[in-house]
Amino acid sequence: MDTALVIGGTRFIGRHLVEELLAHDYDVTIFNRGNYDNPFADDDRVTQVQGDRTNDSALEAAAADVNPDAVFDCVAYYPRDVRAATEIFADCDAYVSISSGDAYGREEIPKREDETPMRPCTTEQETDESGDTYGNRKAEGDRAVVAAAERGVNAMSVRPCIVYGPHDYTERLDFWLDRVLEYDRLIVPGDGTNIWHRAYVEDVASALRIVAERGDPGEFYNIGDRRLVTLQEMVELIADVADADVELVHAGPRELEAGGLLTDDYIFYRDYPHVLSTAKLAALDWESTPLEEAMARTLEEHLKSERDGSEHDPGREAEERVLDILDTL
Repeated sequence: MDTALVIGGTRFIGRHLVEELLAHDYDVTIFNRGNYDNPFADDDRVTQVQGDRTNDSALEAAAADVNPDAVFDCVAYYPRDVRAATEIFADCDAYVSISSGDAYGREEIPKREDETPMRPCTTEQETDESGDTYGNRKAEGDRAVVAAAERGVNAMSVRPCIVYGPHDYTERLDFWLDRVLEYDRLIVPGDGTNIWHRAYVEDVASALRIVAERGDPGEFYNIGDRRLVTLQEMVELIADVADADVELVHAGPRELEAGGLLTDDYIFYRDYPHVLSTAKLAALDWESTPLEEAMARTLEEHLKSERDGSEHDPGREAEERVLDILDTL
């Protein structure tokens, strides 16, 4: 495959995907509304076509103009998006949609593509805009991928767990990066052993390309770091790459209550472990970046940015009250 159309392509996962495709000698076109700065505006290897992906006529025009070998759908938030795209790009060598590990409908360890059932999705949920139905909509989008493959379309999807890395506009990991850089005592909710599987963004990008090149139509592929770490281990890893001397203090629900806090106030905290099996993707010769290297790259870009993750901050003054109480125990 030589030509790629990336629906999205200027923000987080899409931005890294374009870089991945360029590194593997693809001619790349990005299709989006142009609402965000285009990091590839000065790169003559990348063409930008402006349009709304929910406008089928605009997508059809892009399909005709670009005639891509591979299509990567970074912004398929609704089942209708996948159904329309698999019709419009039915003749392409590969259509790959970004789904989510949230599409799984049962808590088990690990969640496997061919064993763990998907969430149901009602007609009302298909068009709902709230975060509560995100996983349901992604699951239904994956069912649309299966239906397209049954029609002969080379459609596949990838299911990342929570994604981190440079240029993450959600600022989820930025909260913990900033905490490690700013304070010498940090609260880790619970006993620090909870696990929420994460995926480094450059690995998500390489997985998208590999699935397009080697994946099987109608299949889903989980993406996540091949080596999992607990929440405490993640914070310790940040401290190691930042060369920061930080004391980590555990605080359970009773201790946090003193500051009016909950364990769920902390980003990346999850009571039940969320773990995805990545064996199916690894069988395509995909590999994940070593955690130390991934975190070092993430920290380097964080230091150049203005992001601090403050929207995820449970409140330092409240934390200080908790720490003061813990010091008296």
